[in-house]
Amino acid sequence: MMYSIVDVETTGGSSFQSAITEIAICLHDGNKRLRDFHSLVNPGHPIPPFITRITGIDDAMVMNAPYFEEIAAEVFSLLKDNIFVAHNVSFDYSFVRQSLKDSGFLLQVPKLCTVRLGRKIFPGLSSYSLGNFCESMGVEINNRHRAMGDALATSVLFEKMLREKGPAFIHTMLK
Repeated sequence: MMYSIVDVETTGGSSFQSAITEIAICLHDGNKRLRDFHSLVNPGHPIPPFITRITGIDDAMVMNAPYFEEIAAEVFSLLKDNIFVAHNVSFDYSFVRQSLKDSGFLLQVPKLCTVRLGRKIFPGLSSYSLGNFCESMGVEINNRHRAMGDALATSVLFEKMLREKGPAFIHTMLK
């Protein structure tokens, strides 16, 4: 099984009204990370100030970045045959799926949520937010609230979950 561990930063909370400003994908074979992909994305409209305060991504940073449709084929190729893994997977998946759809690609892949997995594999933690979960598990996050920093931290958490319960448990969770 191949996993695509994904994180996106966006201009807001709705995949229909907001856009991706940054995407990171870590390809993982269940044993180790094989390849990383990262890109800033020009959302085509101004980034709200409250988003810039959270992510540090501003209009100047994305001004010369590719529009999503310019990277859509590569993003699709990194996701199409793999299991889509993310922390709060529904959020990231909805944005990536909608952006791919708008670019002419139909994404239909199995999804795994590291929040839900974490609750099953490591029950009883006070919080499963990415920052708190990483702290509980001794995982360092560099570049918090940036796509690659969060994707790399999620990859390390995912590896810990795989070691704890193994791919068979993960496969069961997919069903």
